[in-house]
Amino acid sequence: MLQLPPLAAIRVFEAAARLGSFTKAAAELGMTQAAVSYQIKVLEERVGAPLFLRRPRQVELTVTAARLAPRITEAFAVMAEAYAAARSGAQETLNITTVLTFAANWLARNLGSFQIANPNIAVRVDTSSEMVDFTQTEFDIGIRSGRGVWPGVVSHKLFIDGFTPMLSPRLVESMGGVAEPADLLKLPLLDPGDPWWAQWFAAAGVENPGLQGRPDVRMGSQAYEANAAMAGNGVAILTKAFFSADLAEGRLVQPFALTCDDGQGYYLAYPEARRNAPKIRAFREWLLPEIARTTE
Repeated sequence: MLQLPPLAAIRVFEAAARLGSFTKAAAELGMTQAAVSYQIKVLEERVGAPLFLRRPRQVELTVTAARLAPRITEAFAVMAEAYAAARSGAQETLNITTVLTFAANWLARNLGSFQIANPNIAVRVDTSSEMVDFTQTEFDIGIRSGRGVWPGVVSHKLFIDGFTPMLSPRLVESMGGVAEPADLLKLPLLDPGDPWWAQWFAAAGVENPGLQGRPDVRMGSQAYEANAAMAGNGVAILTKAFFSADLAEGRLVQPFALTCDDGQGYYLAYPEARRNAPKIRAFREWLLPEIARTTE
């Protein structure tokens, strides 16, 4: 395979040939005229023939250079087009990784306003409970539960992960009402092994609720547990910020005002090195005030 000359020398040649001047080429490329002359000399040595006839205040292409210059300009145009296409694709598609509950119970309900305000940005959402390495994937941002401290990542707190029991109105009616926290123990609890249950009952003053001996129903996501609760299959302990619409519209009820948290919250996270990327900035500037408005 033929070894190409140094790209720097080819770039200088293209500019000098197009502009007809070493001085103008130097100005365009941010180089000195001496540096331009040196790169041309390097290329001439590799080609084995002179490329320019030096004239007062200008240079002229030799026959060899006249054959070479159009193809070099064309090659740079192809590279520029490929780069622009790649950059455009990267800028116009925002890849988000988040957990299922946030995607289903907040993002899907509110994302339309972002897309209206940013019609040139396509959004791709992937749901996973795994923390991703931004350097090893194509994801631009993540929305995760935690304490917001991850190496090399900028994080913005969206809301505290406040949790409380919820159930369907029909289930409440079926037992004649829920008067005190201990009454919930008369009903099936969804995922009784969840540490949130023990914390909430302790805060409510219920001693020894006997959670270990209950049937262990695990669904792996608040979104699924909420649907089971709405269907009357038990009491779920849920993040209140995700289910405000279901509470307002009567699909779920919150029998007690007590809400607890374990110090964790939901955070917007992205690589520190990309904090000023236009699509990340656009999403951040939309998400933070939208979260504040919808989770008050």
